[in-house]
Amino acid sequence: MNRSRLLILSFSPIEGDARVLKQIEGLSNDYDVTTCGYGPSPSGVSEHIRIPDDMPVWRYSRALLIARLYRIAYLRNHAVAFAHDALKGQEFDIVLANDVDAVGLACALKPVRGVHADLHEYSSRQQNSWKFRFFVRPFVEWMCRRYVARANSWTTVSEGLAREYEREFGFSPQVVTNATPFHDLEPTSCKETIRFVHSGAGLRNRNLLLMAQAVEEASNEVSLDFYLTPNNPDYIAELRRFAEGSARIRVHDPVPYRDLIATLNQYDVGLFVLPPVNFNYAWALPNKIFDFIQARLGVVVGPSPEMASYVRDHDLGVVADDFTVDATRRAIESLSPQVVAEFKRNADASASPLSSETQVMIWKRCIDHLAQQ
Repeated sequence: MNRSRLLILSFSPIEGDARVLKQIEGLSNDYDVTTCGYGPSPSGVSEHIRIPDDMPVWRYSRALLIARLYRIAYLRNHAVAFAHDALKGQEFDIVLANDVDAVGLACALKPVRGVHADLHEYSSRQQNSWKFRFFVRPFVEWMCRRYVARANSWTTVSEGLAREYEREFGFSPQVVTNATPFHDLEPTSCKETIRFVHSGAGLRNRNLLLMAQAVEEASNEVSLDFYLTPNNPDYIAELRRFAEGSARIRVHDPVPYRDLIATLNQYDVGLFVLPPVNFNYAWALPNKIFDFIQARLGVVVGPSPEMASYVRDHDLGVVADDFTVDATRRAIESLSPQVVAEFKRNADASASPLSSETQVMIWKRCIDHLAQQ
């Protein structure tokens, strides 16, 4: 029996894109999967169309955007044009398009059964700069109305983003969280010093120094280790200088993702207080929350609605009153080794139901539905 042909399209380095890799793993057993994106071929696919690295999709013509010639700007984008030409002549039953930039191309390919759009964030509000608001946001909103709204089904990463997509553009995505695959681990014991950990991007607008200051000022016995990717080397250098003057703070290089959960498992509490400096940050439900759960850690977060809901609903930890150093410090000071041990046990109980395996099935149901039409 011939399997339906599925194109997974993503203007990202697919081999390092955890969300797209989960799509491939969850769908390749039942579909003949072709991928199109940057970087080498991921495992488990029949064919991979590699977009040249020197064609970043974000590089649209500034003059065309200023002139509001959006269709021409989209079609002349080097990455979009390359992928269109490379895929020309191939027939797909379904295209799974990742993020807004991919959906227009997915529609142009005219798959037999339809297009599913997976929206990783709220693309029209990625930044607050005036240049983004004036030049880029109207273009992204145009893509959402012209292309994304024409897809046959949609998913996104959190309830807040799903509600806003429906309010602003009229389509209603299902939610597929950035959950982490299940790891068969046990909670480690919590010693007298509570060991906090934060892993992720080294970005200034995440205000990582706030968390470091809160740990430094806390009255209980605590420490904090950072594992950061070098997104902003200058900011990481500032953090390292702060850590050099502290007995509690350490800044490490990132570990490979395959080793991350085992590394986190040696700690007690995952810490992530994310100031809501843009819409996506305000409604963030990032993969690190699920990393913390799979590592069997307690969790301390700020009052970000999506993260706070998971922490409270599953009794995983503490939600700070606001996004300040003082509120974060008070949340940290509310913990004792005994309380943390209970949060770690709750994370252990939540690890299976909150794993990515349950989330991937939502994509599969969407794609199966299209395949059966």
